[in-house]
Amino acid sequence: MTTQETSTADAPASGDPAQRPTRVRYWVIVFAVTLAIITYIDRVCISQAAPAMRADLGLTPAQMGWAFSVFFWAYALFEIPSGWLGDRMGARKVLMRVVIWWSFFTAATGWVFNWASLLVTRGMFGAGEAGCFPNLTKAFSTWLPQRERVSAQGILWLSARWGGAFTPLLVVYILQHVSWRRTFEIFGLIGIVWAILFFIWYRDNPRDRKSVNAAELALLPSQADVTLGQGKVPWGKFVSSTTIWLLWAQYFCLNFGAVFYITWLPTYLQEARGFELARHPWVAQVPWLAGNPVYVKALLAGLPLFFGGLGSLFCGYISGPIARWLGSVTATRRLLGCTGFAGAAACLALSAVIPDPIVAMLVMGLASFCNDLVMPTSWGACMDIGGKLTGTLSGSMNMMGNFGGALASIVIGYILFWSHHNWNLALFTAAGVYFLGTFCWLAIDPITPLEQKPTMA
Repeated sequence: MTTQETSTADAPASGDPAQRPTRVRYWVIVFAVTLAIITYIDRVCISQAAPAMRADLGLTPAQMGWAFSVFFWAYALFEIPSGWLGDRMGARKVLMRVVIWWSFFTAATGWVFNWASLLVTRGMFGAGEAGCFPNLTKAFSTWLPQRERVSAQGILWLSARWGGAFTPLLVVYILQHVSWRRTFEIFGLIGIVWAILFFIWYRDNPRDRKSVNAAELALLPSQADVTLGQGKVPWGKFVSSTTIWLLWAQYFCLNFGAVFYITWLPTYLQEARGFELARHPWVAQVPWLAGNPVYVKALLAGLPLFFGGLGSLFCGYISGPIARWLGSVTATRRLLGCTGFAGAAACLALSAVIPDPIVAMLVMGLASFCNDLVMPTSWGACMDIGGKLTGTLSGSMNMMGNFGGALASIVIGYILFWSHHNWNLALFTAAGVYFLGTFCWLAIDPITPLEQKPTMA
């Protein structure tokens, strides 16, 4: 086993409480969890509000599809700049700024008056959200020992997914009391409160928080590893690294498949499964569901993200034991990556041909579960490979992923148009792209720091 594959050991146990590591670092996970929830609430709410928005603004389905897509294009384009700023300025300043930025444009979505204003607003919203996960990953690489990072990413993505999973129900409930415009304003306010509290508490260097004792600091990265503003980004090493290209490619495939759950899924439920849902015996046995079909669709729309959260948590929980069993972090991450992609492809394709709509959605939930076996694995690889450049590397990976999501939003729309709403073809296409990601993980080196990597032959 290489030195990179061994985990950082805990400080020696001691009977003296003063020599035991404090656990201040876990507050960073708490802040990350709450922001991940806010991020997905702000991102997913538009899918449930879309019918009311289309009616008020006079939008066609194609125009709404572009409104979905522009978020991902802007999100992708601003990933690298946001990650680079985190490496240069620190996560504290960058996250405070971008959270306030995107929270403002979340609220501003309720102020749009036509299609053009909607595109501009959602584009600006996407540009702000681009700074979230690269800078949270930067914070993890600064505040957490290596052995805790994948588990933290698992908890982070569990929170993100569950925030999105319960958003449809939350939005349906709020829309029964206020307009869709007021709904966006309410969600925007939440993020501003988070930004203020985070800026007050967080420090880019754990040594600047007096509540962190020496024993806990001994577990964390060294002073040299957390120093900001480390020169220029070595783009030559980025583009000449086989592993980084494969890391980008697999995340493109992952988001191409996953974006269906937060964009087209409510429409799929209405157009492809709506009639069967209304007559399903399981629904009829629950009076409040039978009388409120909108809640049935909201529950099922959140199901894939709910299962995805479980997948993220499961990945974080089992990665350590599997690594000890196999004796290799590299083998563990490759196993989780390949299993996740292959399972997601198989389950998504299977969900398309199952006639029972609720069983089909449960199988689609399993596809999302498998999808999220790859999420913490990918972000954990970014932290180990990137080192001081974790923000930039994770930003570039997420950029490629969101290019995949943006392309999928448009491709699915055109597939439906050309095939006269053949939803099975759309799902098979997403499943096929999922399967391609399996091959990327066969060759990724997910632990060797960028500075030590050989370039392409």
